[in-house]
Amino acid sequence: MSVDTGTGLPRTAETIPLRRALPGFLRDPLGGFEEIGRRANGGVVRVNLGAIRPYLVTRPEHVQHVMQDHAANYVREGWLWKPLSRLIGEPSGSDPLWWVKRETFQTVVSGPSVAAFADDMAEAIVRAVGEMAERAEGGRPVDAMDEMARIIYRAITRIFIGDKITIAQADRLGAALRAASAALRPRLALPFVPDSVPLPGDRAFRRAVQAVDGIVFPIVEEAVRRGADGDDIVSMLIRARDPDGNGFDLRQLRDGVVSLFVAGTETTTIALTFLWQVLAERPEVAERLYEEVDRVVGDGPPRGVHLPRLRYAKMAAQEMLRVFPPGWMLPRFVREDDVIGGVRIEGGGIVVVSPYLTHRLPDVWEDPGVFDPERFLPGRERHRFAYVTFGGGPHGCVGKHFFTVETQFVIAAVLSRFRVRPVGSPDPRPALGLTLRPRERLRITLHPRGR
Repeated sequence: MSVDTGTGLPRTAETIPLRRALPGFLRDPLGGFEEIGRRANGGVVRVNLGAIRPYLVTRPEHVQHVMQDHAANYVREGWLWKPLSRLIGEPSGSDPLWWVKRETFQTVVSGPSVAAFADDMAEAIVRAVGEMAERAEGGRPVDAMDEMARIIYRAITRIFIGDKITIAQADRLGAALRAASAALRPRLALPFVPDSVPLPGDRAFRRAVQAVDGIVFPIVEEAVRRGADGDDIVSMLIRARDPDGNGFDLRQLRDGVVSLFVAGTETTTIALTFLWQVLAERPEVAERLYEEVDRVVGDGPPRGVHLPRLRYAKMAAQEMLRVFPPGWMLPRFVREDDVIGGVRIEGGGIVVVSPYLTHRLPDVWEDPGVFDPERFLPGRERHRFAYVTFGGGPHGCVGKHFFTVETQFVIAAVLSRFRVRPVGSPDPRPALGLTLRPRERLRITLHPRGR
């Protein structure tokens, strides 16, 4: 542990002053954030943002300290989590029923479960790609994010909700969730502003949440009335109990469905939207994907049996989330004083883990700005917390395997039929918001492949 050489005690964190941090954020939030990361150079620093001064943690061993080794001291409260809880419910693990919900989700998206429903997922994705093809017929441009969202909603609905939600309801739910996420950006940027003080986006957020509630509450109410005898996630949540025999009320069931949709769609939709632009910029990566899809899938639709051989598609999906991790920052509230990397951390403060910056540390990732799926070849050694797209520790995302399978199927279903070309020259840099997402709307055209 590094210490102050003069006293032998933990050091006080270097503070990046407001005059240096704020102008960059105002001009270019992503550029300003990257500059802070370069200045920190892997060290623990404190960023003066005026009313709040979060600690920034990027090195893998420091991330492990926060997210796993001392996770009980770094809790999901305050910045980001407070506004997000108004959409998906409380994110804290202090409630026993929160752990019951997590275990239920983990059962559904575990490796054996995914293998069991892989063919059903593939069929839903292939059908959704066919619907996209009809909208893009004749070279008509379509919105990439909207189309990827529709495809993923079909898969999520088919596997997790079953006949309890219609396709039209799933599309409306997805649109409302995207609107809510966008409306939360001002609250995220100004976490010190009390809820009683109105901000731009508040009214749009309330409308979006009302739309979500109007779709989801009737679904869970009807499921409770009919009885929980199915294998879908709603039925499983209704049957679930904590060690004291307590079950979920209607609000908690609603939160479970919404959090599943957010977690199961946001990451995949954003990654796939970025993918089409990356493939246009990296034709050698695109050709390797086409070759693999042709060799493994051929002229038929993808199926579960193809997954083990869609290796490059899996690596491309993993690299997408290294370069463009949707959860670009993961804040934690500090309960008690601590020391990270020889730096004193004050209780009551905020620590920010940033997958975006961790994935760009040059001594951890060689040429981190280059998109290279082969980083994820089997046998490549790296610190287990060098890749933190899915978080880690007790709150790590349970859907990592599900995301990989889902993305492999979408890549195979699209590339087996089409060459995808972006329209124009959209800005390739992502934008910061509640999640990392494309800076501009990306339109694409689909061109049938001739073999």
